[in-house]
Amino acid sequence: MDDDLDQALTAVGPRLRALRRERETTLTDLSAATGISVSTLSRLESGARRPTLELLLPLAKAHGVTLDELVDAPQTGDPRIHLRPITRHGMTMVPLTRRPGGIQAYKLVIPAGGPRGEPDPQTHEGYEWLYVLNGRLRFVLGDQDLVLAPGEAAEFDTRVPHWFGAAGDEPVEFLSLFGRQGERAHLRARPRSGRSAD
Repeated sequence: MDDDLDQALTAVGPRLRALRRERETTLTDLSAATGISVSTLSRLESGARRPTLELLLPLAKAHGVTLDELVDAPQTGDPRIHLRPITRHGMTMVPLTRRPGGIQAYKLVIPAGGPRGEPDPQTHEGYEWLYVLNGRLRFVLGDQDLVLAPGEAAEFDTRVPHWFGAAGDEPVEFLSLFGRQGERAHLRARPRSGRSAD
C-alpha cells in the first residue's frame, strides 16, 4: 500500500505541470490564484516537494478538477460516471467511459447548423461505430455524402476521410464507440427462430 501511495504522490508533480500548461497558466498566475508561492509550486511540479492536502485543495480548485483527478486516485467501486462535456469543432462530446485504452464511448451533440462551412474530412487511426439518437446526421465518408436518421447506425475505418454535421434545422445527438487500435464494435443478436445457436 505504501508503494501505491508513493507512486500516486510521485505522479502528482507531472500532472500538475501538464494541467498548468494545458490551461496556459504561468506559475506566477497560479501563485496569485492559490496563495502558494512560486517556488513551492515549482518544487511541487518537479517532485522536490511532497504534496499535502493543504497544497492540493487550492490547486484542484484553481485547475477546475476534483482532488481525485488531481492525484489520480484509484476507483472506489462507484459505478457512476461523472460526465464532463468537452466542446471541440462546434460539437459537444460527453465521454461515457472512464478507463484509458480500449474502446471509448461518447455521446455527441451537434447544434443545428453546426459545424459551419463546407465539410472538412479528417483521418486518424482507429475504428468507429455510431448510432443516431435524435435529429439527422450528415455523414461524409470518403466520396459518400450520407444522411442518417434516428435509429440508424454506421461503422467505418477512421483512416478514411470523414466528417459529421447536422443535416437539418435541429440539433443532432448520436452515440459513438471508438477504438484507437482499430477494434471493431460487434453486435450480438439472437439466432433466427428455427436455427441452432452453434
